Amino acid sequence: MISVNGGVCAASGFMAASAAAGIRKKGREDMALLFSKEPCKVAGTFTSNVVKAAPVQWDKKIVASGNDVHAVVVNSGIANACTGKEGLDACLQLARSVAYQFGNEISEDSVLVASTGVIGMQLPVEKMQDAISEMVLKLSDGEENATLASKAIMTTDTVNKEFAVEFELSGKKVHLGGMTKGSGMIHPRMCTMLCFLTTDVAISKELLQKALSADITDTYNMISVDGDTSTNDTCVILSNGTAGNEEITEENEDFKTFCEALHQVNSTLATRMAADGEGASHLFTAKVVGAKSKEEARTLARAVVSSTLTKAAIYGKDANWGRILCAMGYSGAEFDPEKVDLYFVNDIGKIALYKQGVPLDFDEDFALEILSYQEVTALIEMNEGSETATAWGCDLTHEYVDINAEYRT
Repeated sequence: MISVNGGVCAASGFMAASAAAGIRKKGREDMALLFSKEPCKVAGTFTSNVVKAAPVQWDKKIVASGNDVHAVVVNSGIANACTGKEGLDACLQLARSVAYQFGNEISEDSVLVASTGVIGMQLPVEKMQDAISEMVLKLSDGEENATLASKAIMTTDTVNKEFAVEFELSGKKVHLGGMTKGSGMIHPRMCTMLCFLTTDVAISKELLQKALSADITDTYNMISVDGDTSTNDTCVILSNGTAGNEEITEENEDFKTFCEALHQVNSTLATRMAADGEGASHLFTAKVVGAKSKEEARTLARAVVSSTLTKAAIYGKDANWGRILCAMGYSGAEFDPEKVDLYFVNDIGKIALYKQGVPLDFDEDFALEILSYQEVTALIEMNEGSETATAWGCDLTHEYVDINAEYRT
């Protein structure tokens, strides 16, 4: 399995385009279109927030229907959330516009819609329809188009996020790639961002959904920037089956390999989102090992990266390990604190902070050196079992407050 360029266009048969619809700053591209001429099986996971944006409602219905999908149209700048019937009508109009541009060779029910941005504003549908016309003419399977599409869906992100892999199934080269956006309003309750995945692997819809639903548990559900779960969270994967592999219809070795590829793409994109948290200066990772159960390990790791006090300490380069133990203690997991070992670790080195219920003397200067590095991991050894989990977050900076104090204005 190797990483390759091309993002959402790495898989054969997929094309992308982007355009400036005038939703955001003049001249800034703020819409993207993904398209496959061949019909795609689709699987998806969506926000657990009770307040669900119109495009989430639209996409959930299509995924549940079992319809094949040909296209995804995405905008940034306006979330189309809390917009009532007008917001739902906008989804229909946009999907219908995409279908119309292809001479109605595809149906409106085969077009997914996604939005990200400010809540409570209506979409400028006519401007977006003009942009759709432009994007259909610009569709290409080139790397540049894939990258431009990944940039068009950004909001407060500072970098675009795309990744793809190539691997073999039944003697055929196959591909899986994706793009995500996510920087703020990120918290692990499925699925905490927008994510669009494409693959040319032939696989049944049922197993596609099973693979995606299982993998988000240890990837996108394990990141946290600020504790807020968005109204628009969407993760979809489209499979057009053009690679020519024998269709995966059972949980065999090919399915296992596909799941490994999916995990590599998702974990890479999840880490990049955590590192690009609004105002972040550190990627902060919590790795729990030796837990009694997988769910306990996940609960503990998520609690640590979500702790406001711990995130502030990481920003201040303060080895205040007591905040980590405190977060573990209120997480809801049952464990014996007198069995826990705690370390900070990264490429610079490893420093022991707490062992078997006893605080350790440590070199504060060396701890400062470790915490001054852009990436730092809290390694938490529970010494109660064999299960492991990793969560990703970032520090909490003054810039985060500045960004969100004036996000709408």
